[in-house]
Amino acid sequence: MPRFDRTVGMRNKVETRLKKCKKGGKTAIFLLVDSENFSSTFLRRKTKLEIVLFPGNITGVVPKAHAILFSCLMNSENPYYITQAQALGAPLVRKMKLEALPTAYLIIGEGTSAWFFGNARGIPFDKPKIAAAYAMAAQYMGMRFVYLEAGSGAKQSVTPEMIQTVRMVFDGFIMVGGGIRSAKTASAMIKAGADGLVIGTLLEQTGGLKKFTDILKSI
Repeated sequence: MPRFDRTVGMRNKVETRLKKCKKGGKTAIFLLVDSENFSSTFLRRKTKLEIVLFPGNITGVVPKAHAILFSCLMNSENPYYITQAQALGAPLVRKMKLEALPTAYLIIGEGTSAWFFGNARGIPFDKPKIAAAYAMAAQYMGMRFVYLEAGSGAKQSVTPEMIQTVRMVFDGFIMVGGGIRSAKTASAMIKAGADGLVIGTLLEQTGGLKKFTDILKSI
């Protein structure tokens, strides 16, 4: 059996900052990293932003980041993404002294890479109560974050109705990602109860930086 250092404390600096920003109505920017493809060590030299890992598998648990979305793909049909990858990755998270953000990861809709590779049973966009049921289950299991994911480059974004329904039953931090292309969409999500937005593909497109700036101003 492996021996663990009991003196290693779990930091909560990132979560504490998120709570303060939420309470004070302020906007915080974090660098959410697809850690299979980017080096946290390199990024630490290039930015002062806090780096949060968003791994697709245990290979994405890497050192030198500030925190990690320690996520469970709750609506996957593959038990590997529900508990097995987490069990394999947990010792690495502890060894690297990463702050673990316990996250219920929910795939909304179908047809994206996240849906395909995660073997997810996608929650229909027009079934907000299903998402809410998963969020309630997540809260009862002790998770403090919910990530409603339409998928990278999704043609449709998570609806404000779904966000609002989840907000009514989940007390923690709600993140929403996928298909966010305009300030209008972002603003509607925040008003519906989202605490954080995950934006990636937009920044890779022509004029994406301007649109991203407009989104920041709108929220």
